[in-house]
Amino acid sequence: MPLFDTASTMDASSPVPLGVSVPRVDSGGTRHHAGGRANVACFAPAVTGLDIVYCPPAGQWRSRTLPNVLRGVHYGIVEDLPYGSRYGFRPSSDHRPLPPLDAAGSGNDAGNPPLLLDPYGRGVDELDGLLASVRTAPGFDWGADEPPALPWRNTILYEAHVRGQSKLHPDVPEDLRGTYAGMGHPAVVEHLTSLGITTVQLLPVHFHLDEPHLQDLGLTNYWGYNTAAFFAPHPGYATRAAREAGPQGVQDEFKGMVKALHDAGLEVILDVVYNHTAEGTQDGPVVSFRGLGEQAYYRMDSHGKYVDTTGCGNTLNFGEPHVVQLVVDSLRYWVDEFHVDGFRFDLAVTLCRNAENEFDPNHPFLTAIAADPVLSGVKLIAEPWDVGYGGWQTGRFPAGWVDWNDHFRDAVRTFWLADRAAMDAGGHGGTMARLADSLSGSAGLFQASGRSRLASVNFVTAHDGFTMNDLVSFDRKHNEDNGEENRDGHGDNRSYNHGVEGPTENGLILARRAQSRRNLMASLMVSLGVPMIAAGDELARTQQGNNNAYCQDSPMTWLDWTLTPEAHEMLRSTKRYIRLRKEFLAAQPHDFPVRDEQSYLYWFDQHGQPMSAERWNDPHHRVLQLLLGDDGGALAGLVVVNGGDTDVQITLPDPGRAAPSLFELRLTTSPFHEQRQGSRVASGETDVAEANSISIYRT
Repeated sequence: MPLFDTASTMDASSPVPLGVSVPRVDSGGTRHHAGGRANVACFAPAVTGLDIVYCPPAGQWRSRTLPNVLRGVHYGIVEDLPYGSRYGFRPSSDHRPLPPLDAAGSGNDAGNPPLLLDPYGRGVDELDGLLASVRTAPGFDWGADEPPALPWRNTILYEAHVRGQSKLHPDVPEDLRGTYAGMGHPAVVEHLTSLGITTVQLLPVHFHLDEPHLQDLGLTNYWGYNTAAFFAPHPGYATRAAREAGPQGVQDEFKGMVKALHDAGLEVILDVVYNHTAEGTQDGPVVSFRGLGEQAYYRMDSHGKYVDTTGCGNTLNFGEPHVVQLVVDSLRYWVDEFHVDGFRFDLAVTLCRNAENEFDPNHPFLTAIAADPVLSGVKLIAEPWDVGYGGWQTGRFPAGWVDWNDHFRDAVRTFWLADRAAMDAGGHGGTMARLADSLSGSAGLFQASGRSRLASVNFVTAHDGFTMNDLVSFDRKHNEDNGEENRDGHGDNRSYNHGVEGPTENGLILARRAQSRRNLMASLMVSLGVPMIAAGDELARTQQGNNNAYCQDSPMTWLDWTLTPEAHEMLRSTKRYIRLRKEFLAAQPHDFPVRDEQSYLYWFDQHGQPMSAERWNDPHHRVLQLLLGDDGGALAGLVVVNGGDTDVQITLPDPGRAAPSLFELRLTTSPFHEQRQGSRVASGETDVAEANSISIYRT
């Protein structure tokens, strides 16, 4: 049988959809499902001819030229490309096919151009150094799987790494540890549900490669922010059995993980990296896009040099419609085929830069997502910065998006740690204003874009930076293991070691660190907006002071499930704070509208009097009472913050009602929680706010 059906090519072949697909209905009304007949289309504007080099399962490698070209898209019908076939592309000379690879799949040598991955390839296989795309079959037995579809108001994010989450879990079978199956294992799922989180946000799971400099150091890109294929799950996170079954087995294991998490009521959000690719700098490896048409796929200046707003060597060109289409198609594929519930976009500003290289909140990429019937209905999270000029854009993404709020991170760290360090050194801390703004959802940041406080993803820690335990244990970063002489990683951590750098057996210092951890976590859970916990913070996880552990695939970055006294205490406290948050939410406004703040947020000083401008701006006044109302105007609770270094007698505020309100102390982050929990105090009466603590009352 001929490899190309010349009689029907003009009728059945099509430049859309891109990638490998079942041919459209031909002129005789027949849709060809049988055998391996496939439509192949690839956007390769830099070449005059494009070969598909492919190998059917148990077959031989062969090469043919795609016969049709339309506006840079090369396409044609291939007769023997069944599911499971490995393939890639190579530029051809005047439409003459290059010599094919040999039967073993070798051939990436000086005499042959590299085999280029299909930008739309659903799977990636590697054999003897050869990367090839793989055609996989759609479909999976999803049963009655339904997306949890939780509103942002009730969402609690948990940022996790597929490998690190279960690699050391003693209740996960050894062959499943560190895999998609391990992430979906009942022991891991039970931890997540008992903790109280609602949504798992996975670090990148797209197929990625390690940077050359890491390979030279014997390290790997553990975080995975170096994508080479936007449609393929990373096989390194699959079990050995799934990898041996090939990309189809990897896909099925990934889908099984999503189904298991959905069955437990947990959403799955993917951290996606569309701002750059693994091809790196202009002299980096040729993997896919560079060989197909780098001037279209990558942003370039007038001199033909890469414009880099990512710090990774290249920047995808979102001024090219095919790039926008590629990303939108990839996103839709992960929702439709893998049932994921949303995305967190790494360096999202890069995706929205216009021809002048400026951030545009009305960029065609954002418009395309807003107009898409699938993508407009999932969760969309922006990391609202990149490393280019004007890169910090927190609060400026449009309606339908939420932003990582670095203002919250910095304000909470400063108040509880940097200020505490200054006070312990004999100085003084800052005012209450920035912390109060964070507690109330950073309303001013999001008002201009027409969004409410629910557009704020509040976080104290993330994958990038110190863990929460390291924030209270180290003054300086310790990244020597990364092989860059501790030059990498951020220097502005706003951390405080409480007197000793790193591990200590000093009981007083350990107690102070524990209280600071509780203050950070309680601040996160009591604030308006959407909270995000970094995996392991609930277990007092440490990375030994490494604040840039992107290349550490080791126990340093894997969750340690040993319940030490510190881990047990932090886990119990975190569960308590999450439970109390959910109780408060039951009575809070549904969307925290900015315009109606005074209907449910009331601010008082330690004497129970409304906060004055003088109090807000006095760095010596570090006591604040926040009275929360509900949707109907009734009182819901009281948050008392004492950021000072001495216990303070407070007068509980009187909201001016006919009868005094009665407040029940539900928790305090001080060491006296167990003794004081449940005590009741009426408005106008006094109570004690312990030094350096948060207390939460319910009415």
